[in-house]
Amino acid sequence: MASKLDILVVDDHVVVREGLKRILAECDDCAVVAEAGNVAEALSWLRRRPFQLVLLDISLPERTGLDLLKTIKKEMPNLRVLVLSAYREDHYAVRALKEGADGYLNKESASESLIAAIRKVASGGKYLSPALAERIALEIGTRADRPLHEVLSDREFVILKLIAHGASLKDIAEQLSISPKTVTTYRARILEKTGLSSNAELTRYMVENQLLD
Repeated sequence: MASKLDILVVDDHVVVREGLKRILAECDDCAVVAEAGNVAEALSWLRRRPFQLVLLDISLPERTGLDLLKTIKKEMPNLRVLVLSAYREDHYAVRALKEGADGYLNKESASESLIAAIRKVASGGKYLSPALAERIALEIGTRADRPLHEVLSDREFVILKLIAHGASLKDIAEQLSISPKTVTTYRARILEKTGLSSNAELTRYMVENQLLD
């Protein structure tokens, strides 16, 4: 690349932002020129000056990184976004890609992978780890042959039914004797596996397929 990429880092942890800046300081074609700890700060920067790429964490206070991603792709569709998250790829990667992310990388990845991902995304490509690319390929084949709910585990299907019945996160956690955080994780997997995007869509699917008791 002829000039440095102006990068905005969006992460609510100062230590993580400092670590990313140190890694990218070794990259001769990257420059972290701004940073933000939440969606509001990020939008303030994005509406103030141009960037070539955003390094975005999913877990942000108040509004999530996925909320910010949707806004970016609506207001600045050509801006490249690489999601860098502590969540495992099988939790949020597919959702992030569906919302317009140009790549997804786990925070535990090596610094070389981060720089390679940035360069690929900045050049117009999509970055997926080999494991994630294989998972998506397998899921596409699975979805083509089976009803959406059949790709779910037994526990995921139980939680799907409870969601469709209108049970709250707290109610589901108490009924199944698991933590609310675990319920949230299951819900994320259900959305990813089915390709649906909200509780309303999950409920509609269950009703239309006569899967409720």
